[in-house]
Amino acid sequence: MVALPNLKHLPYGGAEAVVDPNAIGFVQAIGQSMLATNCLLDRNIHTEFVNEYRKWILSGQLNNVQGLEEFPIAAYSNGTTEAFDKFYLKNRTRRFRCFKGEYMYHQASWRNYFPDWKFIDDAVISENDAVVISLPFSDLGGEHPRMQAVLDQCLALGVPVLVDCAYFGICKDISFDFTHPAITDLTFSLSKFLPVAHLRIGIRFTRFDDDDSLLVSHKTQYVNRLGCAVGLEIFKNYTPDTIYTRFEQQQTNLCSLLGVTPSKCVIFGLDYNNMYPEYNRGTKTNRLSLSKYLYDNQLPD
Repeated sequence: MVALPNLKHLPYGGAEAVVDPNAIGFVQAIGQSMLATNCLLDRNIHTEFVNEYRKWILSGQLNNVQGLEEFPIAAYSNGTTEAFDKFYLKNRTRRFRCFKGEYMYHQASWRNYFPDWKFIDDAVISENDAVVISLPFSDLGGEHPRMQAVLDQCLALGVPVLVDCAYFGICKDISFDFTHPAITDLTFSLSKFLPVAHLRIGIRFTRFDDDDSLLVSHKTQYVNRLGCAVGLEIFKNYTPDTIYTRFEQQQTNLCSLLGVTPSKCVIFGLDYNNMYPEYNRGTKTNRLSLSKYLYDNQLPD
């Protein structure tokens, strides 16, 4: 199988934080100021970071978060990507599974190193599988309609599940219910929340301390301390509801102009009528990214 095509060159391709000059200036300023405070020498900053990130997630009002307390073990992750790689490594003897329309990184990784991977849409879950599901789902910006059924199947078969919450912080009306016992790993990132993708600010939560390589890095303080410092300043200055609230009306306006449906993630519009087939990612939905246009509330010429 081949990975999804790269759509970033298209006007509404890819997925990124809202291109907001104010946010860009904020990130640049705090990055410089944090370096001046010698954050790179702070041996405890990663512990403060994971504690504050947990509190920040729970502080939001636009979504319902349940069960995070069942994942007491937290570690700094370079975006969600590092957590994915560790999940692959821990489950390397299993067959990896995801839905069509999922984040393309999984397909790109699996095609080279785990070539027996298969879409959940194409075959039933088996006991030797390992599953990755994004919530909000990458292709929809809301919960995948089959997510709960797949979690139940995984629980019955003892299949580990990683839930990718990379879009947390730009969404509304999502039930982040982590109480399902099939879930073994949770990962979050700030890359879609603010323009900090290249600082790689993320976190992974697990139920148990299995001393895997991500936890070893965390315990030995071998982490991105600048990312920790910038993340802590973001938690002080923004809530998980800030971006959605700030740009909801612009999303509605632009989606109306395009003739598409606003997603529960503020950066996306959803085409259910195949008006924009060039943005298809393997499902019946075409996902359009509005990130570049929300700040000015204006579509490109």
